[in-house]
Amino acid sequence: MTGVSLALDGKVALISGGSRGIGAETVRLFSQAGARVAFSYRRARQQAEALAAERGGADSRGAQRCVAIAQELSTPADGRALVQKAVAAMGRLDILVVNHGIWEAEDAPIAEMAEAQWRRTLAVNLESVFGLVQSAVKQMERQTGAESRARNGEPVGHIVLISSTAGQRGEAYHADYAVTKGALISLTKSLSSELAAKGIRVNCVAPGWVATDMSAATLADAATGPKIAATIPVGRVASPREIAGPVLFLCTPLAGFICGEVLNVNGGAVLVG
Repeated sequence: MTGVSLALDGKVALISGGSRGIGAETVRLFSQAGARVAFSYRRARQQAEALAAERGGADSRGAQRCVAIAQELSTPADGRALVQKAVAAMGRLDILVVNHGIWEAEDAPIAEMAEAQWRRTLAVNLESVFGLVQSAVKQMERQTGAESRARNGEPVGHIVLISSTAGQRGEAYHADYAVTKGALISLTKSLSSELAAKGIRVNCVAPGWVATDMSAATLADAATGPKIAATIPVGRVASPREIAGPVLFLCTPLAGFICGEVLNVNGGAVLVG
């Protein structure tokens, strides 16, 4: 009996924020599926280099399998620079996963939130995404065979934006974060209708609480942690791999007819369409 394969052989993926958490598991899973992967990091150099070494080496044609790229992501120019570096290293780009982002663990009531925090969150979580997506789309459109594949209804490229349950229901005391994640959902819907005819499939994965470095302190808090778990019908937070799996699926041929979807991966915590 032949199994069903979620293979990405011959594809090149760029994953922003790939050194830790959801990003790192996405790098691993895409690599295991046969893709060559470039990923970005900002400060976690040791983790990034270790992950690149773990998934690295060269394929049968001598091409690098996994490359870590140091890149600040807080402006559109930063996003464009990352795509350019990835293409220079890998030669092409078939998949973009926009995973990077920041979330301030300390509560900030809107009446007291510092303007610097607001601007920083929007810069990292949204402004840089514009440059990433813009440059990735241009690259995908000009690659050999893109136009003919699009005419035949075949995917030319995939873009997956990582949003959050906060982008759907909001998050008290974290309005800056919720605003950016809600914007990514709107961006998904806008881009999917704009780019579908060009063969570029744009979708979104919206995780709930996930056990990552970013959320570790909050989840470990004796008072807050149990309250969070109580809001999740399955009774626990997700592992990073449980988010990476759906991201992988959306970039495979099995998902070739999925476009503009917001895939909720939250243990039943937010039941929305």
